[in-house]
Amino acid sequence: MRASRFIVLLIGIVVLAIVNLLLGSVEIPVADVCRILVGGESNEIWTNIIWKSRLPQALTAIVAGAGLAVSGLQMQTVFRNPLAGPSVLGISNGSALGVAFVVLLSGRIGGVALSRLGYLGDAAMSVAAIIGALAVLMLIVWLSQKVKGNVTLLIIGVMIGYLANAIIGVLKFLSPEEDVKSFVVWGLGSFSRVSGDEMILFVVLMCVLLPLACLLVKSMNLLLLGDRYAANLGLNIKRARLLVIVSSGVLVAIVTAYCGPIMFIGLAVPHLARAIFRSSDHCVLMPATMLCGAALALVCNLIARMPGFEGALPVNSVTALVGAPVIAAVLFRRRKDEVNE
Repeated sequence: MRASRFIVLLIGIVVLAIVNLLLGSVEIPVADVCRILVGGESNEIWTNIIWKSRLPQALTAIVAGAGLAVSGLQMQTVFRNPLAGPSVLGISNGSALGVAFVVLLSGRIGGVALSRLGYLGDAAMSVAAIIGALAVLMLIVWLSQKVKGNVTLLIIGVMIGYLANAIIGVLKFLSPEEDVKSFVVWGLGSFSRVSGDEMILFVVLMCVLLPLACLLVKSMNLLLLGDRYAANLGLNIKRARLLVIVSSGVLVAIVTAYCGPIMFIGLAVPHLARAIFRSSDHCVLMPATMLCGAALALVCNLIARMPGFEGALPVNSVTALVGAPVIAAVLFRRRKDEVNE
């Protein structure tokens, strides 16, 4: 039964990826899309749309959705909290703070924001996002060695997020309107920012990080049993918690650096995977969460580029519209099952 569900998910991802290539503001016939993908000659504009826009967006959505979903699963497992997500420890806020320094502070100090310098500005924003996220991650890792309780660490992470948002608010107030607009646009999230060599590097990084995250499934299963029972079974609680937090944080940092802060996927998808596969075993949930995350990200990217819209809708608006009902439905269903029992 589970194997058939995995097969359905894989087929669904392939179908959604193909639909992402076919649909958009510019209509391209199916025959021409196939011809372009196999290297045949076609309309030059259509060829550029497929190779430089739609295909990179589809691949970015697949790996970003999988990464955020796995990160959310790891956070919910470590903190044993169904509302924990990738941004729960302030790591996404750290990325936003790094980008704020590049977009807002550099313009205030140097007169010209780095974000306006084309490819150099894009590279500076990506590097700043990674540095900001990893700085917060290192702080969380250090605090995790000092703090015993998961709840205390969770609260500290939320406070770090509030602190980062406060600094960003001050920078917005002091910055020109054009720089603030650039930062707000980055904060809306997008799968279309990544193309060319950046897309290849992003996909390679995620293809390395996701299998490494899968190596933690045994520790995550033991963490579900409770700290005392897991310790009796030989698990080093501090090390296991540290490894899961680092894995989750690095995944969020990389995705946020390339795509901006993408909300709701990391929070909603683990619940969706549990509902579909009816299992708490991470050997099942980890691949299931990856596939569900990739599929949901493709759906959101498709909605954002639906024919009739000029340009693309903000991905965060679409993920909220799709993710919020998923979470509500899963929680109501869980509550109904508990009442029936």
